[in-house]
Amino acid sequence: MHNGAKLYLNGVELTEVTIPSDMTEIKYTFTGCTSLKSVTFHKRVTSIGERAFYKCTSLTSVTIPDSVTEIGDEAFRYCTSLTSVTIPDSVTEIEWCAFYDCSSLKEVYCKPTTPPSGGSYMFYNNASGRKIYVPRASVDAYKAAQYWSDYADDIEPYDF
Repeated sequence: MHNGAKLYLNGVELTEVTIPSDMTEIKYTFTGCTSLKSVTFHKRVTSIGERAFYKCTSLTSVTIPDSVTEIGDEAFRYCTSLTSVTIPDSVTEIEWCAFYDCSSLKEVYCKPTTPPSGGSYMFYNNASGRKIYVPRASVDAYKAAQYWSDYADDIEPYDF
């Protein structure tokens, strides 16, 4: 889809989408869907790949299911209305610019006890004062991990 695209089904603009059970990877699927506000993931999704929700400017909150292991390059880039995201224990990789220019993103809840491998600029240009909450016992590991160390001042302990 191109910038400013709208999702329609039988002439009705869609603002909510449920990912079907036979879809395990989402890649470029909703790029530029500016009307999309809510996404429900089926528990078989394992990868939110490259530019899956790129420029979905109306998307406000995302809870990634426990089945997901990877958040790809620019997966949520320019989701300018996204205010919070929860990353489950299962995620082992957050790639380059995954949440870049999510200018309203204030809260990231990252549940893995071992920091997922990161990519440069994964949380760059988020809202002022944005916090990244990680398991209390893992704070030092996150602050020392490659690419996570770029956000060391924003990493806070949390009891999940």
